[in-house]
Amino acid sequence: MTGLRTGQLADAAGVNVQTLRYYERRGLLDVPRRSPGGHRLYPAEAVTLLRVVKTAQRLGFTLAEVADLLEAGRHRHDVGLRARAREKLAEVEQRLADLTVIRDTLRAAISAGCDDLIACAGSSCCPLPFAEIAERNDRAEPR
Repeated sequence: MTGLRTGQLADAAGVNVQTLRYYERRGLLDVPRRSPGGHRLYPAEAVTLLRVVKTAQRLGFTLAEVADLLEAGRHRHDVGLRARAREKLAEVEQRLADLTVIRDTLRAAISAGCDDLIACAGSSCCPLPFAEIAERNDRAEPR
């Protein structure tokens, strides 16, 4: 019987053995056949699959989203990688915009010499958005 044993697959794909087991439980990786001695034997294509999963995760997709993408690819569903990549790109761009605001606010706090959160929150020259946060929270609370 040919195939990759667990350690060989893990090394080839750059993951650990626990990751293989977890992906099997999640249904991302098919349960492998067994050798006569009981060793798991994975097909060579499993290396590519694992690399695809890890790459998709690095691009911001969750394991659930990766599983959906794999399933869509297997069944040729209408909503495949291109549509989901557009959605993920929109999420990433929003996070970048949020991070830009955070970065700029932190730079302003450093420049303003803010050393004490309580004192800064009470100051009219405080660059931190304490008033905006409180206002949003007040609007969000049910009356």
